[in-house]
Amino acid sequence: MNVFARFAAAWLCAFAALMSFPASAQTAAAPAASGITTPVFVLNSLEDSVSVINPATWTETKRIATGKQPHHLYLTPDEKSVIVANALSDSLTFIDPRTAEVQRTIRGIIDPYQLRFSPDMKWFVTAANRLNHIDIYKWDGKDITLAKRVATGKTPSHLWIDSKSTTIYSTMQDSDELIAIDLGTQSIKWRTKTGSIPADVYGTADDKFMLVGLTGGDAVEVYDVSGAQPQRTKVIKTGAGAHAFRAFGDKRHVLVSNRVANTISRIDLQTLEVVDHYPAPGGPDCIDVSRDGKQILVTSRWARKLTVIDVASRKVVRQVNVGKSPHGVWTLDHSPR
Repeated sequence: MNVFARFAAAWLCAFAALMSFPASAQTAAAPAASGITTPVFVLNSLEDSVSVINPATWTETKRIATGKQPHHLYLTPDEKSVIVANALSDSLTFIDPRTAEVQRTIRGIIDPYQLRFSPDMKWFVTAANRLNHIDIYKWDGKDITLAKRVATGKTPSHLWIDSKSTTIYSTMQDSDELIAIDLGTQSIKWRTKTGSIPADVYGTADDKFMLVGLTGGDAVEVYDVSGAQPQRTKVIKTGAGAHAFRAFGDKRHVLVSNRVANTISRIDLQTLEVVDHYPAPGGPDCIDVSRDGKQILVTSRWARKLTVIDVASRKVVRQVNVGKSPHGVWTLDHSPR
C-alpha cells in the first residue's frame, strides 16, 4: 500500500472517531486566552491561506493569502518574522508575528514542506516532501543561499537538528526510515528502518534520543543516536496515528498528537512513559502551548477548526472555525521550547 492509500485509511478512521466524539466535550465553556496576547496563526493547507486569530476573543480576524499548500512555519532567529513554507508554490512567506502583516516573499525555494533553523543560526533547512530531497541553505540574518541539495530517497517529512548544530535528522514517510545528515560534510551519515509512516521527530535535550511518531501505527519509537549507528531502545504506546510533537515548556515533557485516536499524549522525557492524555477531536495535527502552559492549541485537520484544550481540566474549551485542512499552528506567546 503506497503512502497516499495509507494516509487515506487513517483519514477514514479519524473521521469515524470524530463523528463519535461526545458533543458535550466540544461545547464546554471557554475561558479567556491563557498567556497569549499576540496573534495565533493557523495554516490552511488546502485553501492556500493563513487564518489569523485574536486570542482575546477567539475569533478569526483575517486570512492571509499565501502560496499553494502551506504546511509548516518557523520563527526567524531575530524573532521579527514567522516564515510560512508554501510547498507547491516553491516559496516562503514572511509575516510579522505581532501585527500579522506580510513582510516579503522569497521564491525559488523548491518544495519547502518542512523547515527549521539550526540552533547556531547559521543554517536554514527544508525538506522537499514531494521531490525527495533536503536542501541546506546558508543564513546571513536576512537572506538564504543554497549550499547543498541532498538526495534522500522517498518522501522526507519532518526535521530535527541537534543542539550542537552538527546533525540533521529527517523521517522518510514513504520508505519508513529515519536518516541522519552530517551538517559539516552535508552528506547522509546513516539511515535506519522505522515503523509505519514516520512523521514528526523530536530530540531530547542531551541529544541522546530521537523520538519518532508513527502515523501509520499507534506509538512513538525511541532511538538512541549517541553512537555511530542508531539503536531503537523503546516503543511508547500513545494512540493511533501518532504524528506531531511539541515541547510542553517545562523541560521535562513533550506532547504528541494522535491523529486517528483523536487524542494528545503527554510523554515524560525522563522516564519515556505516557503520563497524561487530552481529548483532541477532528484529527489533531500540529500543536502549540500557551506561554503559561495552561492551554494547548491544536489544529483539527479534518474538522477545519483550531481546538483549544484546558490542561488542568483536560477538556476542549473552544473550537474556532478556520480554513480547509488546517495544519501548522503557532503564536509568539508560546511556552518555552
